Amino acid sequence: MKLAGAAALRYFARPEPDRAGLLIHGADPMRVALRRQEVIAALVGPEGEAEMRLTRIPASDLRKDPALVQDALKAQGFFPGPRVAFVEEAGDGIAPVLKDALADWQAGDATLIVTAGTLTKASALKKLFEDHANAYAVAIYDDPPSREEIEALLAKAGLRQIGREAMTDLLALSRDLDPGDFRQTVEKVALYKHGDASDLTPADVAAMAPATIEAEVDDVLHATAEGNASAVGKLLRRLEGQGVGPVTLCIGAMRHFRTLHSAASDPGGAGAGIARVRPPVFGPRRDRMLKQAQGWGMHRLEQALSILVETDLTLRSASRAPQMAVMERALIRLSMMNRR
Repeated sequence: MKLAGAAALRYFARPEPDRAGLLIHGADPMRVALRRQEVIAALVGPEGEAEMRLTRIPASDLRKDPALVQDALKAQGFFPGPRVAFVEEAGDGIAPVLKDALADWQAGDATLIVTAGTLTKASALKKLFEDHANAYAVAIYDDPPSREEIEALLAKAGLRQIGREAMTDLLALSRDLDPGDFRQTVEKVALYKHGDASDLTPADVAAMAPATIEAEVDDVLHATAEGNASAVGKLLRRLEGQGVGPVTLCIGAMRHFRTLHSAASDPGGAGAGIARVRPPVFGPRRDRMLKQAQGWGMHRLEQALSILVETDLTLRSASRAPQMAVMERALIRLSMMNRR
């Protein structure tokens, strides 16, 4: 039988122990692996592998010894509890072996969990599980997680008090990180909020979200965009001492001012624009950049980007001018523009 949507999510969280098997297939190995880990953990529990109630079988081994899967399904372990026979990286070549195993499956046998990559509509492996009366097939697509999936992931991590703006930030973050990185970020947020009963805030999300540029570079770019020319030189000296090069600074500055320009030129206003930029901007940094975009305006930001493009060309040319001095001059020039 085919499972999809909310029904598939429910099964992953609380699988039915009397089902003979489950096929999880999709193009993204990480997404498939995360679902496989979830359903196996729900079936055998945290000690299942230590208690030898989980048997891993590479598909390549089944081609050499087809009896491995039958033995794993029928074997009775020393410890009581549900058992799982897990076949990874399966393909249509072992479909006949798995068909025989499912045909011989009886109540009390282990659950057969199979993972595979992309399968076509004509796939024998896919048809085997979709047509079986007591097995499921679930296709995992590359779509970002839904709000319900994120809420379930947060609840599992012990996070239930989620502010509206924090949830908006998490939704944006889920679209820009791969599933494994997003799950790790949620776990970091849960540890960060451990013992804190207050609502999760955008600042909490920002503190745990992977940084898009170094915080030190952020400081000099904020000083530039906010017209704090006196701070630019001091911050540049610190960055230079840490080994940050002028080309890196120029790339970061262009990224920062392009983000401001995208926000300022959005038809829905800077607030709507800053919410749409990618990669997303979070928490206090978002509020700060929103004020910068509103203060500069679209036309002056276009002038700023022209200066940065000219600076980038100079840095990459055969010019003998000191490169950090060229970069410092451009940033101070930009900071003075915002005072007008």
